[in-house]
Amino acid sequence: MPLELTFGADDVRVLSEEMAYQGYFSVRKLTLQYRAFDGGWVEPQVREVFERGDAVGVLPYDPLSDSLVMIEQFRPGAMRASDSPWMLELIAGIVEPQESDEQVVHREAMEEAGCAISELEAIATVLPSAGACTEQVRLFCGRVSGEVGTGVHGLSEEGENILVHSVPVANAFELVAQNRIPNGHTLISLLWLQNNIDALRERWG
Repeated sequence: MPLELTFGADDVRVLSEEMAYQGYFSVRKLTLQYRAFDGGWVEPQVREVFERGDAVGVLPYDPLSDSLVMIEQFRPGAMRASDSPWMLELIAGIVEPQESDEQVVHREAMEEAGCAISELEAIATVLPSAGACTEQVRLFCGRVSGEVGTGVHGLSEEGENILVHSVPVANAFELVAQNRIPNGHTLISLLWLQNNIDALRERWG
């Protein structure tokens, strides 16, 4: 039998809520309680929750060249003394109001890589940092349709400066083995691809 979680959404009480910060993203300050595993409720706790909206990511796969379309871009959150703040990633974007996941995939793939996607395969839905952030990211593998843009892409008005790479699947898997993919969404998608590449080649090849 599948494992069933003990508690659900009804087992949390939000006692008070206020907007602590409102900018490009926002932070809510919550006072809350939740049920304890040994009975009763935990003492009220104060938590700040980072609100950045949901996102969609796509790993474009070209079955003709057996390669992936990946992008390189600057990430301020990766600015650490020993690490490069430029990351090799899949394509991703924030879901705008009234926008479907499929619309995000097609919009972002074209904006960030000049890449058209013809088919989608769902990979996973993940909460990257559930201890502090409400963001949900829905991940897909996409079949590349037609030519892929080269060079630098992105919207200049959003400060984007994105370099497109064509990465052979074998090389991408080697980067995973070498622990050179620190971006969580990309790592999850590449590990999924390792387990599903044979079936995907048969289906899309």
